[in-house]
Amino acid sequence: MDRGLHRAVEQFARRIGDALVDAAAGTTVDPRRLANDAVVEAYHLSTALIDADGRHTDDELWALVAAFAPHDLLPSNAMPAQLRSSTIFDGRREWLATPSTLFKTLCDVDRIRGTAYGRLYYDEIMALAHTVISLDKWPSEAELAAVVALQRLLLAELPTGKPGPPQPGAVAGPGPAAATAAQAATEEAAKPEPVPAEPLEDVLAELDSLIGLDAVKEEVRLLTALLRVQKLRADRGLPVIDSNKHLVFSGNPGTGKTTVARLLARIYRSLDLVEIGHLTEIDRSGLVAGFVGQTATKVAEVFENADGGVLLIDEAYSLMRGGEKDFGREAIDAIVKNVEDRRDTMVVILAGYPKEMAELVAANPGFSSRFPKTVTFPDYSDDELLAILLLICGKGRYELGDGATEAALAWFAAHERGPGFGNGRLVRNLFEGAVARQATRLVEVEAPTDEQLIELTAQDIAGVPVGGAV
Repeated sequence: MDRGLHRAVEQFARRIGDALVDAAAGTTVDPRRLANDAVVEAYHLSTALIDADGRHTDDELWALVAAFAPHDLLPSNAMPAQLRSSTIFDGRREWLATPSTLFKTLCDVDRIRGTAYGRLYYDEIMALAHTVISLDKWPSEAELAAVVALQRLLLAELPTGKPGPPQPGAVAGPGPAAATAAQAATEEAAKPEPVPAEPLEDVLAELDSLIGLDAVKEEVRLLTALLRVQKLRADRGLPVIDSNKHLVFSGNPGTGKTTVARLLARIYRSLDLVEIGHLTEIDRSGLVAGFVGQTATKVAEVFENADGGVLLIDEAYSLMRGGEKDFGREAIDAIVKNVEDRRDTMVVILAGYPKEMAELVAANPGFSSRFPKTVTFPDYSDDELLAILLLICGKGRYELGDGATEAALAWFAAHERGPGFGNGRLVRNLFEGAVARQATRLVEVEAPTDEQLIELTAQDIAGVPVGGAV
């Protein structure tokens, strides 16, 4: 019998029990009662997560008995069938709906003393939670969703260590590529140094700070929880279902595909699923050669440079286009081969417009079997585009003057939504156009003030042509 849950419970009870004793120093509370409170907290979490999908499998129940019978919370001779027919799971999943009294007490102490007991609880309860849902060979969607919901619930309650507000630059959208197509195609660059593994929650907090993309954030958190559980099982020598980590990112330009890909590379590195953790971005020009036999070599070089990290192939659908003498199809075959050869050492993401990406995956069995999951990036709303504009302005030390906010919303609304809508790139165009008009306006001012140099007026915004290049 796997005793992973027993070890996780003992660790949680020891560390949280010690924290409770420390927090209660100077009071008359019995330390033995506090240690028992920590065990009961672990029991509540374990039974709630096991009940999250209503399955109550034998593997889960045997582990539950092994973990809690030593603490007299369950009979040592209890059988799975007996537990399923008992009342121990009645209403248990509701425990996950609100922060526990114990957690809120620790957070209250933190607010008074400036301690970090709440953060310790969060780290330990999440480690325990992932152990619980690793008891089955493949965790259910309901269990993964329950863990993600618990993460958000506790982070919102923490007095310290919560994700901060978006900072200038915390905008999902276009940015400098980690490796350009030309570099990947022409340089025999040495492998980059491994990216330092960061605390997983710090990377997820950065993900949460991005504007919009709520559904994408949820997908990434669910994927992260699954990968963390699978790694737990592999580390303990338990069987793991073979699953592809490769993804399809579907969305219009400027919707944050590259930004999220960078964060995913850091997440994979934090989980120790890739050795280096860098992102390499490439497109058709970096994969397709002009002569027979060169394309496969070119693709192999790209994969070699990206090995140990994440490879983002932008506008991947363009590989299907071209006439009889085009080598895009050869590139597709080479990509499929390299994806299979390096399936354990790197992650590949295919990105592009929604309709074209769906056609690419459906038309090629090699892609459809190796890229089973698609993450959809929706267009930003006008309010989200405005929020991105404000971040860009803040980074450049500009401010919107009277009426400029309304002018920007009207400018965004004037653009037709549909295939190719620019999103983040559209915002960048508006900002750069408005700055150019401000410069033209101020050139006639002999000694402009700081306020004039900072302000973008409604006229500066409205003067940028609608429908320009994106």
